[in-house]
Amino acid sequence: MTTKDTDITTKEQTMTSETHLESDLRDAVKQGSSLLDPGMSLTLRPMRYPQFYEMFRDAIKNTWTVEEIDLHSDLADLHNKLSPAERHLVSRLVAFFATGDTIVANNLVLNLYEHINSPEARLYLSRQLFEEAVHVQFYLTLLDTYVPDEAERFEAFAAVENIPSIRTKAEFCFTWIDSIENLGQLETKEQRRQFLLNLICFGTCIEGLFFYGAFAYVYFLRSRGLLNGLASGTNWVFRDESMHMAFAFEVVETVRSEEPDLFDAEMAGQVRQMLMEAVDAEAQFAEDLLGMGVAGLSVADMRAYLENVADRRAVQLGMPEIYGTKNPLAFMELQDVQELSNFFERRVSAYQVGVEGSVSFDEDF
Repeated sequence: MTTKDTDITTKEQTMTSETHLESDLRDAVKQGSSLLDPGMSLTLRPMRYPQFYEMFRDAIKNTWTVEEIDLHSDLADLHNKLSPAERHLVSRLVAFFATGDTIVANNLVLNLYEHINSPEARLYLSRQLFEEAVHVQFYLTLLDTYVPDEAERFEAFAAVENIPSIRTKAEFCFTWIDSIENLGQLETKEQRRQFLLNLICFGTCIEGLFFYGAFAYVYFLRSRGLLNGLASGTNWVFRDESMHMAFAFEVVETVRSEEPDLFDAEMAGQVRQMLMEAVDAEAQFAEDLLGMGVAGLSVADMRAYLENVADRRAVQLGMPEIYGTKNPLAFMELQDVQELSNFFERRVSAYQVGVEGSVSFDEDF
């Protein structure tokens, strides 16, 4: 064996030894501790939860900016191709978008960051907050482009107060934000259950149901060759939201492995009821959007689609399906998946980081 080979072998042995040492230290640190223990851990080495750090790194690969999206091509569709009923749908949709991500960001800062005691997880939450800000900028740009009238834009931004179907969804969100507003620390099992219900609400019902319902309207319009600029931007948001959900589910699964007694029958019943209330709220929104009669998309089909999504979320949480409803929206399964995959695989000049891998609608929708 040459000196060079000996050096390489020694280096590999050292790296292996360090890996085992960090693993042993991580296990020692995690012994008897929980992700929801009160405090503010600052220790990144040894990593207690390396999976959250990898999620943070993956999120950085998906960096994008609003300036990359061309919405002006949609103006001809808005003025010349959309029916009055479709224009009403788009108006309500952008009004929801205008406030939806702001609500998510507020909960993230006020509740999640404080109580998930892992510096790796807080790295990811910091990145998610940046992404929510980009989404807010995208929807601001969307409104400025689609709604030239200042009074109409003001009404859209005040949708929580003046559009009943959006107010219902916002009140649902605020109920769960307020439910843990006064929790300074998660010291008891009941407090931890309250926190987990908030996290599950935002991961499954808001980001995982309300937003995916909204995406369905966007992709319905694109399936008819309309508003391709909006669909292009939604592709980016879809990628982000999928990762936000994955993080929330990973936190839930981690806590579940550390404190399995938190997930009792009562909590499962609360989650089930929460999902059903979310479906009802989103179905009311569908009645508003589609109330003027949109050819090719019915309230009944949207309701069935929402039930199907809720079932997917329940299964992701290790629970049985609630409705057993099949997805009736063929365009969600047949939507141009190949283009979306290429969209994320290619590298364009505007990318800060090249993104690798592919995306499928199957799991998240």
